[in-house]
Amino acid sequence: MNADPSTNSRERGRSGISRRSALLLALASTSALAQDLRGLGANAPGFAFPQPGTPLVFPKDHGAHPDFRTEWWYLTANLTSADGASYGVQWTLFRFAMAPNAARAGWDDRNLWMAHAAATSASEHLFAQKFARGGIGQAGVEASPFRAFIDDWRLETRDDSAGAGIERLRVSAGDGNFAYALDLAATGPIVLQGEGGYSRKSDAGQASYYYSQPFFMAEGSLSIHGRKTQVSGRAWMDREWSSQPLGVDQKGWDWFALHFCGGARLMLYRMHSVTAPFLFGNWIGVDGATSPLRREDIAIEPLETMRIADRDMPIRWRIRIGRRGVDIETQPLNPRSWMGTEPAYWEGPIRFSGSHGGEGYLEMTGY
Repeated sequence: MNADPSTNSRERGRSGISRRSALLLALASTSALAQDLRGLGANAPGFAFPQPGTPLVFPKDHGAHPDFRTEWWYLTANLTSADGASYGVQWTLFRFAMAPNAARAGWDDRNLWMAHAAATSASEHLFAQKFARGGIGQAGVEASPFRAFIDDWRLETRDDSAGAGIERLRVSAGDGNFAYALDLAATGPIVLQGEGGYSRKSDAGQASYYYSQPFFMAEGSLSIHGRKTQVSGRAWMDREWSSQPLGVDQKGWDWFALHFCGGARLMLYRMHSVTAPFLFGNWIGVDGATSPLRREDIAIEPLETMRIADRDMPIRWRIRIGRRGVDIETQPLNPRSWMGTEPAYWEGPIRFSGSHGGEGYLEMTGY
């Protein structure tokens, strides 16, 4: 018997409405989570959680982890032009799962993707963001050969081999006000943060899987308001995934990625809490060897605040690492490096001086 065509039409209509409704609900949920980072401390029943002692496997772990609620691929670069001007760029892709078992076919997929990009000079901080849903080819990540993308923003391998990872990458993004395209080449190894990649974020046990590639050298082009310049410098890539990376009393973090003039690197974060902050750091030698820093090794003190976006933001910091003889003060390239995105936060290139000199990036959330 032939089906009633009007019935098929009604079913297709219901399906279309259902999919649009699901997308709108998912976007609303992601927007709420993105606007308030404390949502990262909410319970996540049905999702996987990081476990200590779990080895990270490459190139597999460059890809997405759909059993976890959230993850990101994050790159920053400190750049200099031929005339000596300083710049910074950021590229970040986020994945949010709206429910457990979110990886489904086509429009039934329950992953949402969000991306941020920025370009910073001493006088301007320009940013853009994108949203996409999973399952329809608009955004995603492939582990090998590595490719992370949302629309035409891309972070991907420059190698043709099937198993290519993140050793040689190309990154590009932009909007009407800025654009950049950089080639990246790693000069050192991948660094596992925390305990072999298991990174604790609170005394209550919240954690993420976390690794970095802090040894990228970058070169390419940067355009601001149509003015194109060649740039080169150093870049840092971070990868994290978790289902509940914050404690219920935590609201954000101050995160430093520092390149020392002598070739060492330092990753440092302070998780905000209504009680005592949670501190952790990792000293990364020139050869990539790591030395985790205990809470008692680290002293972080804000030196100056500025009113930015109706918030008092600490724009200069003093950092002391007694075990390493480090006593430095940071200075932003542009103190108004405010990301008016979802979520809104401060993110920009910094320089530091004192016992050591160098440059890096600072991210401040939860203010």
